[in-house]
Amino acid sequence: MFQKSILQRATLWLSIFTLLLLCSCASVDFDTPKAESFALSDTQDTSLGQSALRMQSQHPEESGFYLLIDGIDSLATRIILAERAERSIDTQYYLISNDMVGYAFVHVLLRAADRGVRVRLLLDDIQTKGYDRGLAALDAHPNIEVRLFNPFARRDWRFLDGVTDFSRVNRRMHNKSFTVDNQVTLIGGRNMASGYFGANPSEDFGDLDVAGLGPIVTDVSSMFDTYWNNQAAVPIAGFTEVAEDPDAALLVLRERIEESYQELLQSPYVEALAPKITEIFGADGHGFTWAPSRLVYDSPDKAQKRLAKESELILTSLAESIETAEDHLVLISPYFVPTKPGVERLIEIQERGVEVIVVTNSLAANNQPIVHGGYAKSRKALLRAGVQLYEVSADATSGVEAAVPIGAKKGTLHAKAFVVDRKELFIGSFNFDPRSAYINTELGVIIESPEMAGHVLSLLEEKGPENTYEVYLDAKERLRWKRLEAGEWVVYDKEPNTGFWKRLTARVMGWLPIESQL
Repeated sequence: MFQKSILQRATLWLSIFTLLLLCSCASVDFDTPKAESFALSDTQDTSLGQSALRMQSQHPEESGFYLLIDGIDSLATRIILAERAERSIDTQYYLISNDMVGYAFVHVLLRAADRGVRVRLLLDDIQTKGYDRGLAALDAHPNIEVRLFNPFARRDWRFLDGVTDFSRVNRRMHNKSFTVDNQVTLIGGRNMASGYFGANPSEDFGDLDVAGLGPIVTDVSSMFDTYWNNQAAVPIAGFTEVAEDPDAALLVLRERIEESYQELLQSPYVEALAPKITEIFGADGHGFTWAPSRLVYDSPDKAQKRLAKESELILTSLAESIETAEDHLVLISPYFVPTKPGVERLIEIQERGVEVIVVTNSLAANNQPIVHGGYAKSRKALLRAGVQLYEVSADATSGVEAAVPIGAKKGTLHAKAFVVDRKELFIGSFNFDPRSAYINTELGVIIESPEMAGHVLSLLEEKGPENTYEVYLDAKERLRWKRLEAGEWVVYDKEPNTGFWKRLTARVMGWLPIESQL
């Protein structure tokens, strides 16, 4: 027995030693050879360039914006832009999912590359486990280059990076942009996955994107180049050996993507998608709103903690805009963790006479209960000060269900926006939480347009009563939720549509000292 105990201990220590050895060996070569490249500037003669020129001639100092609220509209816009691309596509995403929409997106990128279009794809590495061979095959196309942002060193044992290199791999690129021919750009909150475009039968992430023309395109392209040429953007070739036959590997990828694309074409979803593709941009710019704007984004150095000054944080620009509020401020954020300083600042804004409204997810709608725990503890303080809180219900509809009968969905707010004094609108990837503020990189656009700001506010007013719970304190300062259901107001005395264990889990999560990571 004594010998067995010694053997067990020896085995344990050998295992620990082996694990530590594995942990100490892997690292990312951020000096992997790569050529600098930049957005193409000679694209005015393209079809999109000519269309943009005609529209912009009447608004030389402003950018044109087309608000994309419906997921079908947003996917259709990406498809038609990719199909019209003649020179270049520059795109960066936090996530491209291994599903119908993700494959459809890669399909149109490949079609563009086959026509001779230069495609630069920058993808955050957080959700790419198992993707290396597919991305390498895509990269093998002569007109496509793929880079991973802030990649994990261990491709199959990523949790070890979380143990040995947490401070680095914890920082992710949350930006989302899609720019075609350096003439039209699309930014917002949507990842490239079915749930963000109404194509997932089990979940529906209500979100916002905006298509842009004019000076905003130049700004987004400049931002993309800054990220693309940053040290943290590493070519996929630096992680995966080139296949013995790259053409064969690309052919296998094409077959897999084509199979999924055919699945899309045969689904009820495409019946709603097809007319959108012909409608959007079909009127040569009809529906665009022209207004002054400014792109705001984090420096990519934020991912490696190399920021020289606070002005390189998107938070600085957003705070400056919010501070200008004189009578009305609406914050829309799926993950809302204001922290103590943020609560105090919102209360100060409210107390100087500004009506402050916050729209976020209810616990039932939130796909991150741990984040809800970080938000919940701030509710009473905000409500006592007069801040209005609205929480989106899990059965909220984005409007897609009426057009796409593919099953029951759980609704989740995913849009990130704010409106200042009914005249200034922000749309982007930034959540009002510590992770967006200090850890991940983010981007967005601030648009000085009462028309667009009013459009977003009118949608909230129209859909709010039936899709959100108004949170308030009763006479005994107990939290209550009320919502209009079947024409009558219904009051809840607990987090609506949640069970005991989910409420308990969220509450316990709120007690943990992890707020800085939420």
